[in-house]
Amino acid sequence: MKSGLNLQLAALFVFPFALFACAQESAVEPMVPNAAVEQPAEVARPKFSITTDAVFDSATIPAYSGSHDAVYAHIDANLEAHIGELQRWMRQPSISAQNVGVRAMAEMVRQDFVDLGFQEAELVETDGHPGVWGYYDAGADKTLVVYMMYDVQPVDPEDWDSPPFEANIVQRPLGKVLMARGATNQKGPQRAFLNALQSIIATEGKLPVNLMITAEGEEELGSPHYPQIVDAYEERLRTADGVLFPMSGQSPNGKTTMILGVKGIVYFEAEATGGRWGGPRSAEIHGSYKVLADSPVWRLVQALSTLTSEDGNTVLVPGFYEDVRPPTDEEQRLINGLAATWNDEVMQGLFDVDQWIDDLTGRDAIVEAIYTPSLNIDGIWGGYTGPGTKTILPHMATAKIDTRMPYGQDPDKQLAKIRAHLDAQGYEDIVLRKLGAYPAAQTSVETALVQSVIQVVNKYTEPPTVNPRLPGSAPFYQFTERLGLPLLPAGLGHGSGAHAPNEYYVIEPAEGSDIAGLAEIEKAYVDMLYALGQ
Repeated sequence: MKSGLNLQLAALFVFPFALFACAQESAVEPMVPNAAVEQPAEVARPKFSITTDAVFDSATIPAYSGSHDAVYAHIDANLEAHIGELQRWMRQPSISAQNVGVRAMAEMVRQDFVDLGFQEAELVETDGHPGVWGYYDAGADKTLVVYMMYDVQPVDPEDWDSPPFEANIVQRPLGKVLMARGATNQKGPQRAFLNALQSIIATEGKLPVNLMITAEGEEELGSPHYPQIVDAYEERLRTADGVLFPMSGQSPNGKTTMILGVKGIVYFEAEATGGRWGGPRSAEIHGSYKVLADSPVWRLVQALSTLTSEDGNTVLVPGFYEDVRPPTDEEQRLINGLAATWNDEVMQGLFDVDQWIDDLTGRDAIVEAIYTPSLNIDGIWGGYTGPGTKTILPHMATAKIDTRMPYGQDPDKQLAKIRAHLDAQGYEDIVLRKLGAYPAAQTSVETALVQSVIQVVNKYTEPPTVNPRLPGSAPFYQFTERLGLPLLPAGLGHGSGAHAPNEYYVIEPAEGSDIAGLAEIEKAYVDMLYALGQ
């Protein structure tokens, strides 16, 4: 790996999954507005030691030796049509936060399952956006579940070099790319996977494994109703051998990273309004009356300030750092392997920050990211924030907050600790609304699923770096914890710009690049299916 951690690993290490689900509200007003409050005991972030020098080396796993020449030839011969399939998906808006094109995209996914020959292909109604279920019975011994998401983030078209829902092929330094919302997150990799299925069926008559596909349209909302999709097929899903999440796993320099786990999350709102403690109850008042009236904005700011140390880096909520499962022997070996390619300057440059907290570097930074719970203010607002001047004392202030939880912590318990802390500090009136939550997920590198995919990666490129867990979050617990199935996000290819303008997916890499183009991406998916079917 060229001088350390590559940009794609840096992007993967934050795995941007947003949350915004149904509110769950509770509020209690204090009887005494300025009572003496309990002061939190001194708190320190946990420290975990790596007690072994052993390193996991994916190069020790032999490369996949199978060759499926007729399928590869079909992919090459139909590459333009396959590019068109990706464009068709990207040209259909499916913005879950705004309910733009969501049901139409769900129906497109369902019809594609039908066209591929799935015996079952149906919409799954939920209390939110519909899911899509597909089942392909190949009469095989092994069954693979494929997790898909068909929704995308909102866009500001004026920020894009190419209209976000035209899915144009654009020349970039990395080669020819498809530029569109959903290009890499996740419509591009997912439709490439379906293209691979199409070529296998066209040449071999059937797939080497049975497939169950559960696609949701609310991943960008935090998957609040995804459990309802799993509910409908739970007993059948439990019979599977593993779960694949198609994604682009290569960096700009062609290095491949595999991810075995994610942190959990609680996303919530904290809101202060006027009440018996003071402040206007129902509407803003003239700013001059701050001399007499309390401010909900100041109250929220002061309440939030009790949650952390002055620098915001250590959470002072009692018990906040409890229940974290320390690194296992396997995870320590994976961390040692990851540390060998880690480059703090590259990652800091990607995020445009000068340093990590406490000047952490290398393996210490990796352990901190994976095993320390976080508490982050995503946004805070109240009163007038427009142009010019408007002097008011607002009656309400709100903050959106997320906490990312390592393996072992329970989302509801973490939120309850925050509630108890605010109460103890005299802020019973601060309303907390849970908008979404789920626990961490983890898969072992020793599972047959992971070992098979590493074999395929080793056939096409240098051995992958294996990341034990991201500090970001995804609803993978539905499989790993609820169903007891290993889950692996995997795939060749490179894309970037998820949630941002000019999102892209490389279709034809520049000359001399080690990035896989679309044809090679699809061939690798073919090999993964055959390797898993063995």
